[in-house]
Amino acid sequence: MERQVVEQRVKIRVGPNLFLDGNLSLPFIAHGVVLFAHGSGSSRHSPRNQYVARTLNSAGFATLLIDLLTYDEEIIDMQTRHLRFDVELLGNRLMNAIDWLTRQTDTRPLNIGLFGASTGAAAALIAAAYRPSLVSAIVSRGGRPDLASAYVSDVRAPTLLIVGGKDEAVIQLNRRAMARLRTPNELEIVPQASHLFTEPNKLETVAALAENWFVRYLSSVGV
Repeated sequence: MERQVVEQRVKIRVGPNLFLDGNLSLPFIAHGVVLFAHGSGSSRHSPRNQYVARTLNSAGFATLLIDLLTYDEEIIDMQTRHLRFDVELLGNRLMNAIDWLTRQTDTRPLNIGLFGASTGAAAALIAAAYRPSLVSAIVSRGGRPDLASAYVSDVRAPTLLIVGGKDEAVIQLNRRAMARLRTPNELEIVPQASHLFTEPNKLETVAALAENWFVRYLSSVGV
């Protein structure tokens, strides 16, 4: 069912004179809000995350896609490639975004979910560990939970781990994370999919799995 969605550009303060750019999409009636954390070298313009976000919007969820680095930091990271792997910094940025959502009129009443891809999934786990009362559900796409291993056991939000069947090394990393999670969790392996789920219909599978998880654990009202 098509839903009316209002999109707006936002800026989120993460420090003195430091702001992150974001895109907030609000269905006319929202059942929850999902904050996206992109993977290394990506941004809020990630076509894969945008596709999943549109699917969630159609299901009645608000979405917030943000750049985890400022413009100046992106310029530096293009040369050094080190900030994109600083998952503690990225996790802290997500915490700022979570707190921002709790202060906005439109999103304050909504349960908050996190959708993290690759290194962004590690940042999402860190943020969830530090904000256990605010994060209601997590979905990881091709995630690197090993980068957040010190925090995994502190996560309280139900967590869905989605990995491509061809992504064998990441499958093993996610299996190890499952053993440490102390909350409801599932591992979904998408057959014949690679790390980025670029094969036909694989990203659609990811979006459907994410939608079902958030309907199950995030919805604040009936969908």
